[in-house]
Amino acid sequence: MTSPGILEPKIRSLIDTPLSVGESPVWDERTGALWFVDILAPAAFRLRADGGLDRFDMPAAVGCLGLCENGMVLVGLQTGVHLLDPATGQLECFCDPDEGRPDSRLNDGKVGPDGHFWVGTRDEAVPQTGNARLYRVSPDRSYTCLIDGGLLTSNGLAWSPDGRRMYHSDSSGLMLQAFDFDPADGAIGAVERLHDFAPGEGRPDGAAIDSEGYYWSAGVQGGRLNRISPEGQIVEIYRMPFAGPTMPCFGGPDLKTLYVTSLTTGEGIAKTPGTLIAFEAPVAGAPVHRFAL
Repeated sequence: MTSPGILEPKIRSLIDTPLSVGESPVWDERTGALWFVDILAPAAFRLRADGGLDRFDMPAAVGCLGLCENGMVLVGLQTGVHLLDPATGQLECFCDPDEGRPDSRLNDGKVGPDGHFWVGTRDEAVPQTGNARLYRVSPDRSYTCLIDGGLLTSNGLAWSPDGRRMYHSDSSGLMLQAFDFDPADGAIGAVERLHDFAPGEGRPDGAAIDSEGYYWSAGVQGGRLNRISPEGQIVEIYRMPFAGPTMPCFGGPDLKTLYVTSLTTGEGIAKTPGTLIAFEAPVAGAPVHRFAL
C-alpha cells in the first residue's frame, strides 16, 4: 500500500467570530454565499460574497443545514428539522424525525441527489449506547428511518458524483462505510465497510466529495483532512492549522475552493477557538444538491 502524500495548503482565514463547534458549511452557487452553523451558539451563519457575515440565532442546538430550491434553508435542530427564511429570519418547524427521543440530537445532515434531506443523530448518552439513527426527510414533511441503532455518531454524509453511492461515517465508532444508492428514489442497498480509522488519523467528522469521486473527511482531533479513495484508502493528508477540523465543502465559482469549519480545542493559553478557513483545492468538488421544495 502506497503511503499517503502529506500536504500543507496555503490557508486563509475568513471570519473573526470565534465558533464553539463550527459545522456544516454549504456553498450557495446562486448567491456566492457560504452557509455554516455553530452547534452550541446556537446559530446559523451566512458569509456573503461581499465578506459580510449574517447571524441567525437558533432556539436549540443546531447540527446542520441544507439549501432548498425555493431559497429557504433547512436547519437540523435539537427540536427537529426547521425552515429558515433568510429574508426575514423567521423559523418554522418542518418535521421532527427523531420525535424527541431522550439522549439524542440531530447531527450531520445533507441534501442527497434524490432531493431529500438526509440527517443522522448523535447518541448523547454517557456512556454512549449505540442509539444513533439516520433519517430521510421528504419535501412533503414525511420521514423514514433508514438506519436504526448500531451507531454512536452518524456523520460524514456525501454522495459520489453520479449519485450511485452514499458515504456515511460513525465519528465515535471510527469507521467509514458506503452504500449502493438509487438517486431516483433514495433507496440504499448493500453496505461496504471502507475504512477503520487508526490513532492519529482523526475521528471521521463531516465530509465532501470531489469531481473525481474521492471522499474528503475532516479528521477531528487529528488536525487534518483525509482524502480517501473510493476503495477506502487515505491517499492524501492535508494538514490544518488547528486540531479540530469538523467539515469541508467545495465552493467558489469553479468549485475549487475548499472551505473548512472547526471547533474550539484546548484550554487556557493553549485554547484555539473554532473558525472558518479556506484554501484552493487541486480538484473541483461535485455540485451541491438542493431540497426539492
